[in-house]
Amino acid sequence: MTVQSPRAESAPAAATRPAPLVAGAVIALVQGAALAVWGGYDVIAGLTGSPHNRGLAEFGGVVILLMGVLPLLAGRGLLRFKRWGRTPALLTDSLCLPVAYYMWQTGGAMTVAAVLIALLGLAGIAALLHPKVTAVLETPRT
Repeated sequence: MTVQSPRAESAPAAATRPAPLVAGAVIALVQGAALAVWGGYDVIAGLTGSPHNRGLAEFGGVVILLMGVLPLLAGRGLLRFKRWGRTPALLTDSLCLPVAYYMWQTGGAMTVAAVLIALLGLAGIAALLHPKVTAVLETPRT
């Protein structure tokens, strides 16, 4: 009777991750990190700067920071084959599209950022709705 370590069990699982699942998880992690950094910046800027309404600036920063936690957890869940991780990741990807639209309307340098955000959101949606991802997430794991 051989006893396997938990690390030995996770190695084969990593080999069976389809590329679209990994891509969707990485996109979710990137989006979560970006939101967390932006929220943290807003909180610090609200504390050190002179916003018109300090409380509102701080609240907005905290909300954005907390919004970054959801895709971070979703990306982690997807890498662990958790079905629940796809929903918040798809939600975040979907929210990229209206954000990109309004950034596009601003014009200037925001146009480039809008295109990048839209492409990232569309890539995340396409990756997470790929049939291989659905098959892997719907397969029961022991």
